[in-house]
Amino acid sequence: MENQNLNNSQDIKVRLMLIDDHKLFRCGIKSLFENSKGICVIAEASSGKEGVSKILAQNPDVVLLDLELGDINGLDLIEKVITQKPSVKFIILTSHINEHVINKAMKMGIYGYILKDINSEFLDMIVKSVSSGAMWIDKKVVQILRELNPNVIPTTQVSRSNFKSTHANLTAREYEVLKLVVDGKSNQQIASELNISEHTSKAHVCNIIQKLVVDDRTQAAVKAIREGIV
Repeated sequence: MENQNLNNSQDIKVRLMLIDDHKLFRCGIKSLFENSKGICVIAEASSGKEGVSKILAQNPDVVLLDLELGDINGLDLIEKVITQKPSVKFIILTSHINEHVINKAMKMGIYGYILKDINSEFLDMIVKSVSSGAMWIDKKVVQILRELNPNVIPTTQVSRSNFKSTHANLTAREYEVLKLVVDGKSNQQIASELNISEHTSKAHVCNIIQKLVVDDRTQAAVKAIREGIV
C-alpha cells in the first residue's frame, strides 16, 4: 500500500491554465507542455471573461496569462478571482514592460512576471517552481522593481566574491559557462560564444551540475539566481 501511494504521488501534475487572446500563441505554449512529466494543461481561455469563468470552475494550480485579453486586461482578471481562489498562482507572460503595471501586479501578489522572449525550456521549470511557491521575475523586470523600490530591493546582487566563497570549487571558466546557462544557452551556443568545442562546453556544464549538487542545468540556473551570481 505504501508503494502504491508513492507511485500515485509521483503521477501528480501541476494543473495549468492558459489565457491568451491569440489562438496560435496558446497552441504553441500548450505544445511545449505536451511531453512535460510534471505539468498538465487543463484549460484554455481566449478572453478575460472566459478566463474568470474557467478559473472559478476548474480551480487550476497555476494560470499563465497575457496582459492584453481583448475584453479586460490580465490584472483586472486577477483582481476578479484572487479573493475567491487565493490558492491559484498567477504568472504574467507578456511582451510589454510597464512600470505602473509591474508595480501593481507585484502588489496584487502574482508569482511570476516573464517576457514572451523567454527560452522555452525554462518555461516548464518556471511553472513547476511557481507551483511550489517560488516567485520568478524576468531580470529586466527586476531592474525596474529595484528602481521603483530602492529601499526594499537591493540595487546589487550578492557579490561574485561572496558567491565564490560559498562555491569556491567553481573555476573561472565554469562561472562564465554558468552565466550562459542562466541565459538559456545550449551547449552548442555556449561553445560558440566562448570559442570552445561543444564537448568541452558539455563537460563544463556537467561539472557545474555536480559541484552545485543539483540534478540538471535548469536547477543549476535556479540555484545561481537564488544565490546571487546573476
